[in-house]
Amino acid sequence: MTEGVYPSIQLKDLLGRSLNDVESKYAPKEIFYEGDMEIPLPCPRVSIIGSRGASERGLAEAKEITNVLIENEVVIVSGLAKGIDTVGHKTAIKNGGRTIAVIGTPLNKVYPKENLELQNELKKNHLVISQYPVGYPTTPKDFVFRNRTMALISDATVIVEAGDSSGSLHQGWETLRIGRPLFICKAVVENNQLEWPKQMIEYGAMKLEESTDILENLPSNIKMPELFQ
Repeated sequence: MTEGVYPSIQLKDLLGRSLNDVESKYAPKEIFYEGDMEIPLPCPRVSIIGSRGASERGLAEAKEITNVLIENEVVIVSGLAKGIDTVGHKTAIKNGGRTIAVIGTPLNKVYPKENLELQNELKKNHLVISQYPVGYPTTPKDFVFRNRTMALISDATVIVEAGDSSGSLHQGWETLRIGRPLFICKAVVENNQLEWPKQMIEYGAMKLEESTDILENLPSNIKMPELFQ
């Protein structure tokens, strides 16, 4: 690949299916990508997201959820940020799973800088995608739109841990807006100091009691012809 030149694709082709009206409304115009994961993307896919400054409990929970998902051949999606995102990606890699990073900068940029090695590993052996072309001037709002795209490519989203001002909340609301399952970890829902979990529960989010509960809300990764062999 020529330095700074990345292939691009439409969301419908990345997912391997037609988009519904809501998905079409919010889909980015094009998606740039680098990696060796097959396209259309393997299914199912779950976003593991949360605070950049996560607690030890939150990081441990992210690891446990990720492990359960990859044991069941679920692709882990996250945003390559510090904290929960990084744990999701690294746990998937360490345990032989597959993972996708959806970043808020062009593919030739790295944010945060300390994830340079991780981003390079994902580009080589997994997948990194961005809706921003090389040369695009990144602003804070681009990470909000990144969260929308991450919700669009995921079959479900799990918020492991997040404060009232966390950027993960943007993806939570986008997930509900497009009608996908949204899980919020039990300890977060039961934290009386937080208002957002109760609000999202009212709009259809689910309290995550056990990691395996996620699996019941995912599309099957079994192809129809296999059922008749």
